[in-house]
Amino acid sequence: MRIAIATDHNGVEQKKELIKYLEGLDYKIVDLSPNNTPVDDYPDYAKKVCDYVVNNEADYGILMCGTGIGMSIAANKVHGIRAAKVSNTNEAFLTRNDNDANVLTMSYREPLEDIKNISKVFLETPYSNEERHTRRIKKVMEMDNEY
Repeated sequence: MRIAIATDHNGVEQKKELIKYLEGLDYKIVDLSPNNTPVDDYPDYAKKVCDYVVNNEADYGILMCGTGIGMSIAANKVHGIRAAKVSNTNEAFLTRNDNDANVLTMSYREPLEDIKNISKVFLETPYSNEERHTRRIKKVMEMDNEY
């Protein structure tokens, strides 16, 4: 499985540790923010990761910034992306199982072990394919085309 990952100037060390962890689980990682600077803008990295996902160059994306909120807002502007800002493993499970999210956003301020566990649950949880969830996702994606 191919994972595109990026962070702005916040969370560089956490991203490096997460990459090592995920590579240890045999994920193929594409680091789209290899050279961060103090003036990085999170929308630039959200777009890079989301472009990889919508162009099928990556199966999923992982983004981190100060809160995870800015990355989530920016990511959800990209047609075809369902990004979720997640703070715990239950949310990671539900956003994959129920919402078929394809991009995970997090705060780099979460403890590193939590970041690793959230990422693992997100990547290992399949979409349920339940009719009610599929119906709801379809409605959300149709909204993408309305504006």
